[in-house]
Amino acid sequence: MSEKFDVIVVGAGPAGSACALTCAKNGLNVLLIERGEYPGAKNVMGGVLYRKQMEELVPEFWKEAPLERPVIEQRFWMMDKESVVQFGYKGLEWGMEPYNNFTVLRAQFDQWFAKKAVEAGALLINETVVTECIVENGKVVGIRTDRPNGEVYADVVVLADGVNSLLSKQLGFHKEFRPDEVALTVMEVINLPKEKINDRFNLEDNQGCTIEIFGDSTKGNLGTAFVYTNKESLNIGVGTTLSSMIKAKIKPYELLDYLKTHPMVKPMLAGGESAEYLAHLIPEGGYRSVPKVAGNGVIVVGDAAQLVNAIHREGSNMAMSSGKMAAEAVVKAHKSGDFSESSLNSYREALNSSFIMKDLEKYKDAAHTFEKYPQYFNEYVPMMNKAMSKFFTVDGTPKREKQKQIMKSVTSERGTIRVLQDIYRAWKAVK
Repeated sequence: MSEKFDVIVVGAGPAGSACALTCAKNGLNVLLIERGEYPGAKNVMGGVLYRKQMEELVPEFWKEAPLERPVIEQRFWMMDKESVVQFGYKGLEWGMEPYNNFTVLRAQFDQWFAKKAVEAGALLINETVVTECIVENGKVVGIRTDRPNGEVYADVVVLADGVNSLLSKQLGFHKEFRPDEVALTVMEVINLPKEKINDRFNLEDNQGCTIEIFGDSTKGNLGTAFVYTNKESLNIGVGTTLSSMIKAKIKPYELLDYLKTHPMVKPMLAGGESAEYLAHLIPEGGYRSVPKVAGNGVIVVGDAAQLVNAIHREGSNMAMSSGKMAAEAVVKAHKSGDFSESSLNSYREALNSSFIMKDLEKYKDAAHTFEKYPQYFNEYVPMMNKAMSKFFTVDGTPKREKQKQIMKSVTSERGTIRVLQDIYRAWKAVK
């Protein structure tokens, strides 16, 4: 541990392993540190991995990685207490190479991904907590760990230590995140035979389905729920911003219990056995919450840099891309021998010109808008369900008359002007 490395990467999640792998492939001496018993032991996400960014790191990774099912169908539910309006897309082309995305179990996938970095030459150290960065003359020169004589030095330290990055906070890169900038998601893995999963979701072997659920799944609060199919289990979870939980005085496990017993969800889980229960903080602040990402001898990536697009449930792909871009900046700095902030800012520039910051900028007002105006979840979703029920109920009323009744019902509850204002506000938040 006393050896000096070219780069130390703190955290062996998707961002950290992507960075360590890319640096090692370029001949750098890399130390990858993970606080868990193994990579993935403490890492949580809903369970969807996108192909494009992963393939840039490991070509044709699907031939060897521990994946669950390639997703061929994505459903979206607008759920009320006893009904759901649903839409989505199912395409068999997603079930063929090169695929679109996959469901995964992080405990398995993260170990495999970190192993790829090790095979490329990185040194992986598990069960080690990094307590602080070592700063000398305004430059990060290494880390302190909870091990005896646990000081380790490097030209660059990459912080991939997750949403609650104490290390970047210690460096003054960001303040304590507000409750409306962070969501808490609770998730359960429920074992279920493959045949039942295929039957209930209308799938065949090696075909997966994802369901994103809005509305009553969070009792009308800002947030989403999900159900994802694995080979022989389901991932079910729900999350809301901490600020929403505080306002509504609800606990995260209460939301999950409510979701599991909802009449639209309960039949999918029937006969299943709980295998694992997980909770995880997710950065929800978006574009306006991205902290400083480069300094003298240090770079911040993935969740630690708030790089999550909550609108499109994208996080792991952004993490891997940011890790790769950080590695490229480190390699460039290594060649020039300049590890200053101005040199490492090539990472920030790459980040700003990538799809990551462009997408975060596009939705920069979305989360704030939908939390400030809760009617989108607790009024419009129930309205939508009532409207569909009324329209599709055959009771002898002419369809044109039904349409008039539906419009009258919507405008009488909210008022025509307010409805138009809400439509414009929502469009402006996501345009």
